[in-house]
Amino acid sequence: MTESSQFLFFFSALGAFNGLLLSIYFALSAKKKVFSNYFLSLLLLVLSIRIIKSVFFYFNPHLSNIFIQIGLSACVLIGPFLFLYLKTYAEDEKPNWTKHVLPYLAIITTLGFFYPYVEHRAIWSTWIIKAISVQWFVYIILSFKSLQPVIRKIKDKESLRKIDVWVLSIFLGVTLIWLAYTTSAYTSYIAGALSFTFILYVNLLLLIFRNSNGITFFQEKEKYKNKEIDQKTLDLIGQRLAIIIEKELFLNPNFTLEEAAKELKVTKHVLSQYLNEILGISFSNLISTYRVGKAKKLLETEKNYTIESLGYDSGFSSKSTFFTAFKKVTGLTPAEYQKSYSK
Repeated sequence: MTESSQFLFFFSALGAFNGLLLSIYFALSAKKKVFSNYFLSLLLLVLSIRIIKSVFFYFNPHLSNIFIQIGLSACVLIGPFLFLYLKTYAEDEKPNWTKHVLPYLAIITTLGFFYPYVEHRAIWSTWIIKAISVQWFVYIILSFKSLQPVIRKIKDKESLRKIDVWVLSIFLGVTLIWLAYTTSAYTSYIAGALSFTFILYVNLLLLIFRNSNGITFFQEKEKYKNKEIDQKTLDLIGQRLAIIIEKELFLNPNFTLEEAAKELKVTKHVLSQYLNEILGISFSNLISTYRVGKAKKLLETEKNYTIESLGYDSGFSSKSTFFTAFKKVTGLTPAEYQKSYSK
């Protein structure tokens, strides 16, 4: 093995090994009632198994076929665990993980038993691996829906919480690894392992930052430094802010900071500064509060609508964002609130 090959082996294998260690770390953290960490732990575990297979196969083409089969089979759970982790982040409740894990586990186990890789390499290469890649990509698309609150904050140039940056980096990391493996025929088979190692260390830095009190992302207040809003503008915004409620502009699920600023006849920057410094709330949280207020009224008066449809009628773009926002504001789920009101 040449010196450059030794470096490649060390760098890629180190990432896989550290992935396993992180998997154990998050599994232990889950015992502290952080349920989503179970899914993060399992995501890192199946990714590490897949990477370890790639590393050793790249440097040892005569690797045992059963080991190759295990490595490839692990890929079938990468997408589901990514989806489940991001869903718990978005909805803050335990999802039904069995329907996203057990069927795929049963299918890949059955295929491995009746069509083992050692005897059916052509079937695996032609059909099974491609099917797994498509399934992985489908779950990437499904997972993206859980990131809509973060995407809206980025579009409105609002402050991101550390957890927002963290889950966004996890999503992008898994997507890039999928892309590296999908395009490996045109680049290099080891590209997936190298991308995993690189992304892992970037996320490790984010983990350190996330646990540091001195680090924040997208700090909005720096932009406002030494730029005070004059009293006339303050009074003007205070008077006109009610327009958003009166016209129920928040019912538009795509209502943006820029549209609100136009309606209030101020600049987007000034409105953002007013909300953050004077009211102490971000634009997305303010609109979310208005929507929850509307939802509460509908829950109190409407009996012939499903709770999910009431969420859409209140301006929420998805069931998950509705449930998360409602519980954050009221401390209850929509169903619990409706039940308590009807007593």
